[in-house]
Amino acid sequence: MPLFRDNFVVRKAVSKATLRISGLGQYEAHINTHNVTDAVLTPGWTDYRKRVLYDTYDVSDLLVQGKNAIGVLLGSGMYDVRETKGRYTKFTGSFGPLKLIAQLDVRYVDGTEETIGTDANWRTTPGPITFSSAYGGEDYDARLEQPGWDGPAFDAAAWGHSELSESPGGILVPETIPPVKPMERFDPVATTHPAPNVTVYDLGQNFSGWPEIEVSGESGTRVKMIAGELLDSHGFVTQHSVNASPDDENAFNYVLRGQGLEHWHPRFSYWGFRYVQVDGPESVIRRLDGQFLHDAVGVTGSFKTSDELLNRIHRLINMAMLSNMVSVLTDCPHREKLGWLEQTHLAGASLMYNYDLSALYAKMADDMQDAQLPSGLVPDIAPEFPVFDGAFRDSPEWGIADILSTWTAYQFYGDRDPLRKHYDSMARYMSYLRGKSQNHIIAYGLGDWYDIGPGEPGPSKLTAKGVTATAVYYQALTEMARITVLSGHDEDAQGYEQEAAQVRSAFNQQYFHSDTNQYDTGSQTANAMPLVVGLVPEDRRAAVLANLVNDIRAHSNHVTAGDVGYHYVVRALTDGNRSDVLYDMLNRTDKPSYGDQLAHGATTLTEAWDANPNSSQNHFMLGHAEEWFYRGLAGIDFDLDRAAETQIIVHPAVVGDIREVEATFESEVGEIKSGWSLAGDEIRMTVLIPKGAMATIVLPLGFDRDIQVNGVPVQTAKAIRELKTLAGAASCVVSGGSFVFSARR
Repeated sequence: MPLFRDNFVVRKAVSKATLRISGLGQYEAHINTHNVTDAVLTPGWTDYRKRVLYDTYDVSDLLVQGKNAIGVLLGSGMYDVRETKGRYTKFTGSFGPLKLIAQLDVRYVDGTEETIGTDANWRTTPGPITFSSAYGGEDYDARLEQPGWDGPAFDAAAWGHSELSESPGGILVPETIPPVKPMERFDPVATTHPAPNVTVYDLGQNFSGWPEIEVSGESGTRVKMIAGELLDSHGFVTQHSVNASPDDENAFNYVLRGQGLEHWHPRFSYWGFRYVQVDGPESVIRRLDGQFLHDAVGVTGSFKTSDELLNRIHRLINMAMLSNMVSVLTDCPHREKLGWLEQTHLAGASLMYNYDLSALYAKMADDMQDAQLPSGLVPDIAPEFPVFDGAFRDSPEWGIADILSTWTAYQFYGDRDPLRKHYDSMARYMSYLRGKSQNHIIAYGLGDWYDIGPGEPGPSKLTAKGVTATAVYYQALTEMARITVLSGHDEDAQGYEQEAAQVRSAFNQQYFHSDTNQYDTGSQTANAMPLVVGLVPEDRRAAVLANLVNDIRAHSNHVTAGDVGYHYVVRALTDGNRSDVLYDMLNRTDKPSYGDQLAHGATTLTEAWDANPNSSQNHFMLGHAEEWFYRGLAGIDFDLDRAAETQIIVHPAVVGDIREVEATFESEVGEIKSGWSLAGDEIRMTVLIPKGAMATIVLPLGFDRDIQVNGVPVQTAKAIRELKTLAGAASCVVSGGSFVFSARR
């Protein structure tokens, strides 16, 4: 991997110095031997033919009067993925040779300015990173280091001159997403020696990142690190869960310089792992740990309950979320590292309750627009690094993220700009789907991926593809009718409303069995999706919900829904006040369940419900229970598209053996808190509503006696208005403030 450098002179006192830089595929920049940032794996991944991100840094404190130097390392990233013998490579593809663009703007105290930019005078040479691949790992030979290469005193006369190069085609755009950084360190919890000169470190947690070592030994000593999620029967690290093998592996190799204590970690290649196997003399290793890398997003939520299993599930899901948050939302941090789109809308609320993803979702909307084909098709992945065939490129449940994920972001953040910016892209995709429909039914794609039916997991087995594809199409039509108004395209609203009515009629004619009040096969997905998106006739909703519950009970409270349908099962049960069913589905350790994953030692969501060792052990899929923790158990329901008094609804669910729940959510309008505790037949419920906001408070079902607010009977409490009791649930409207409700069953 190449090094670049340039010298420049600062002759006067500096007021401000700003570095704007992009290195493709990824870069690390130094000024006067100091790294300009603690961010890594930058810039974020894009379709470099359409869009190239650049970073901006204030480097005023790094400059000195007199001689200065800037040095840059480059790595391949997803920009240049090549097949290398003996190293794991899932996909190959290149946007061209590695390249660098940088501009240093210096403003002096006297008001004058100077610009130093990349040109043919910059020097370059191969660096000590001898191999780097997004999939295959990274190799470093410390004997090739050139001390001071990034400092002003270094003599680069032996280096070659840089060559001027064309852009890969993408426009330069400022990077606005939170950068990837080392966010946490995991130290070994156990160490084993399955063979001489082989040490296996258990870091206790599956995560996305890289190992970091501290070593000392003779020059030329080689330390090989194999990182993986599981151990084989002999105690060695195996990469079988990601389809890698000893003949085709991800590895991190370090060759010692041989001078004192040496510290190293990869620069441009990360992996998903829990265990690290070190092949080499044990005496060489002084320390090894793991650095957890992910976007440095702000934390917006917290959740805990008296039920320890649910707390563990909450962590399981969140560790998978963060492990797959690396400038895009990836499927996994190892095997593919691709931005499969379905989770951006299916898990959107689950993600946004926990983290501030406003900038990341805006960037992903750009990625989807850049990936869109002239036909209007939005492919299943964005950026579209490999190009797949058939349903793996064109599945409505995936491409519909162009509308649904952008809409979810609006509900949480209230920003209309992405709706305006991407309206044409969204309208073109809807037109594409319209052209694929037959009699208003869309019946192709992957369907309810990984549902639990006969045979190996894969495309939908229990539910017709026309159910899932048409349901998300209908959902998008109803949301587009609203988006037209918010984005200034009011004239299009009626067309979407009319088409939605036509699709609703055709869907019910095709799939609804009026004699049994169920859809299609009666699967969990087939009944849940129409309930959530509004396809079920109003007078049949209760019966369809009952059929959904009956199917779950008939499967011993087990889920059969897959990647797409499970989100809608969670939503349908939450909205239908059947959190008791969700509790029964989650409060178990048999297969299939989160508890079963935990029982198998999982510390992140696994690709398969049963934690199959032949599939990914860190997968951003099927984590939709997270939304229920906030929206169901804690009852925090937030939607900025609703009327003021219902933008915040607090309606907790009291179920099972849970005695306490506490949750916080830092929303766009301020912090919301909801907590409750049980003592006998009495509930104590604490609520915080942001100043200046309004909220509707709904007590848990059945708690409608002796209701008090802040120690005063609810009927006389001045803070309460619009007090209602309907079907056993008491509700009221409040303005911002802190409230303690108490009531009895």
